This record gives sequence, structure tokens and C-alpha cells, in this order.
Amino acid sequence: MTHAKSPVVSPNSPVASAADADGLPLAETRGLTVPSRFCGPPSSGNGGYASGRIAAYLDGAVTVTLRRPVPLETPLAVERGDGESVRVVHDGTLIAEATSSPGLGVLKVPDPVSLTEACTAAGGARYFQDSFFPDCFVCGINRRLGDGLRIFPGPVPGRALWAAPWTPNPSLAGPDGKVRPEIVWAALDCPGGIAAAEEADLGQDTAVVLGRMTASLAALPAPGDPCVLIAWPGGSDGRKLTAGSALLGLGGEVLAVAWAVWLTVPRPVPALCGGGLCEGGAS
Repeated sequence: MTHAKSPVVSPNSPVASAADADGLPLAETRGLTVPSRFCGPPSSGNGGYASGRIAAYLDGAVTVTLRRPVPLETPLAVERGDGESVRVVHDGTLIAEATSSPGLGVLKVPDPVSLTEACTAAGGARYFQDSFFPDCFVCGINRRLGDGLRIFPGPVPGRALWAAPWTPNPSLAGPDGKVRPEIVWAALDCPGGIAAAEEADLGQDTAVVLGRMTASLAALPAPGDPCVLIAWPGGSDGRKLTAGSALLGLGGEVLAVAWAVWLTVPRPVPALCGGGLCEGGAS
């Protein structure tokens, strides 16, 4: 294991904010809507994508806590706090909240794997034999090339590490020609959940959903850039599982890192728990 300092984005960094469908910075929009393309469970947004959209209202490293599933194709109100926090609300119900996380500090990122190693590992996770969410934007086996991200991690032999290759397609680019930040958040999401679930050796009657995610982006890849996703389990505490993930460039450089808390839920996943800390939150 190497000790790599977690990349932190400054407020002036080109990756500090995302753009919405109208090309306006998210921090200047009146609300937030997650298009159906970016689902995780069938009726709610992919947790990483939704978290990335919410994180764009703040600068630098951000922690997003999902309190309820993020509905699709539904305008959500965004309430600003003190400049370092936001709340996302729908019809008076708290959906998510986010805070700046300047103290993300040092995250232990494992030694990188090569693109060849990632390709060899791809698809090897037990998860893909009986996927929780086959239509997920990130890891859905039913998603077509150019539609979903099709990130299919698998275990790396001899290491407590899961890896997958990923080459972003042109539909994921923002106005600057780079992959949009919320897409990078999404890419960091599912590999961690799969690593955490497999390390915990969950039974076929149990799924995991994202509860909290902290991410920091140092650089954004361009469409067509070959990348590698790696993920490693952190531990467990009751229903809570933790995992780290990182997006690596072709030379092994760390482009983005994340640390996430996942919750175990029974299968089939209840509609009210399709993502989010819906039973008490995380510490």
C-alpha cells in the first residue's frame, strides 16, 4: 500500500463545479433534476452521479449524505447553508445534504494496477452473476455502449483490490471537453460498493446502497482516455460497509479518490431504500 495524498480541488480549479443540461454552473441554477439516464435502482438516481451533482454546489472535496432515494426527472430544491453546506429537498422531505470536506487529508491508495491487469479482472466480481441493479448507469449489465458507463470490476489476484478499465465516451464531456465531474463521481461509486459487498461475503438475499460519499477530484480525463478504476474494502459495522475507490490515469496517476459508506438492505430492495441513509444515518 502506498500513502498518496488525496487530491484537493481549489475553488478556482476547472474541476470545482459542474454544468447542468443548460450549460449553466450548477451553483447558479434554481434546482436540480436527475435525468432517467442516470438511474441506479430503476426508480432513483445512481448515488454517485446524484452526489456529484449535489457536490457541484460547493468547492473542493465534498461529503454528500443521501437521506432518501434521489427521484428521477423531478425538480429538487437546493437550500444553501453557510457557504460550506447545502440541502436537497423535495416536497418538504430531506433528500440529501452536502458539506465541504477540507479535512479529507491522507487517504491510503493502494498501488496501481496496469490497464492489462484491469482488463483481466474486469467482470470477475460475483456480483455480475446476479446483479442487484442490472440497469444501473455505472455497472448495469443491460446498459449499451455509449449509454451506461459499463464499469465491471473484478478482483485482482493476490490483492484485496477490485479493478476495471474505463474509457469515457464523448457523450460524457462538458463544455471544456473534459468528462463532467459528476460522471467521475459516478464512476467512483459502484466499484466501491461491489468491493465492500464481496469482502463482506453478503448472501444473495442482501444488497447494498450508497449512504455517504466523500470525493476529491484532482484532474478530469477526456473522452477517449483509457483509465482504470480501483476499489478496496474498508470494513464493516453492523449494516454499514466502507470502501475506497480511485480513478487512475494510464500511467497510474491518481485523478480522483473517494471514500464511501454503504448500507446493507434486503433484496428485493425496498422502494424507500433505493439509496440513502433511510434508517438513522451514518456517523
